[in-house]
Amino acid sequence: MTTTAEIMRYTAFSSDPDGGNPAGVVLDAAGLQDADMLAIAADLGFSESAFLTAPPEDLEAPPGRGFTIRFFSPKAEVPFCGHATVATAVALGERTGPGEFVFATRAGTVPVRVEQSPAGLRATLTTVAPHTEAVGEADLTEALAALDWQHAELDDTVPPRIAFAGARHLVLAAATRDRLADLSYDFERLEALMRRLDLTTVQLVWRESESVFHVRDPFPVGGVVEDPATGAAAGAFGAYAREIGLVPSAAVLTLHQGEDMGRPGELTVELREGDPRVHVSGVASRMA
Repeated sequence: MTTTAEIMRYTAFSSDPDGGNPAGVVLDAAGLQDADMLAIAADLGFSESAFLTAPPEDLEAPPGRGFTIRFFSPKAEVPFCGHATVATAVALGERTGPGEFVFATRAGTVPVRVEQSPAGLRATLTTVAPHTEAVGEADLTEALAALDWQHAELDDTVPPRIAFAGARHLVLAAATRDRLADLSYDFERLEALMRRLDLTTVQLVWRESESVFHVRDPFPVGGVVEDPATGAAAGAFGAYAREIGLVPSAAVLTLHQGEDMGRPGELTVELREGDPRVHVSGVASRMA
């Protein structure tokens, strides 16, 4: 493949290029076909890469600040990706200045606000309307078997659910930090289950305190063992936590992710009274 498109590399949810979740960012993908975008994503090898083109005519956005955005993993296109959205918004903010951007995604319209912070530009995305659903007992048993987890190792105060805020994620909570840290799973078995349930990741959670959580996200359907920082799953988890009464209807949650991979990142999840959507924020930094 030959392309003149500029391919940038950013990491999201960390101000350190060695932390957070790397993403490829192409701010002008107008000349690329689907196969080209997939090839770029595969060549980069990051969990996702983002590609911008002109917005649909009916997208309501400030002049010059509306875009169509598509996300590709090394294996396939995905409907929504939080960390690549944050990375792209920060890249745009560096070029055109902080402010509001609006992205048309396959999952729906996602507005993002970019602001200056002490750690650099910080982006806050607003998810599409979220929801959760029960997971069948047989599917739960299969997920635990693929992960080599036991039912007794789950935190029964944080029940299993499938949560959606642009993409579907199976939420499973570990009873201990050690259980979360010890991740060695059957890649093909978990991938098969996830494809059947149309899951993007499995979000594994350990609750440190009322508002602080540690999370990990196996991502075999994307062709990678684990996602270092997962904005879409963070949004889904925030909606889930509010829906089951795990946290108040208005709350700010801190999610630590990537520590066990050596790429620590921090995601902030804000729930607002009267707003069913979830707001996920973090910084991003350019990689060499």
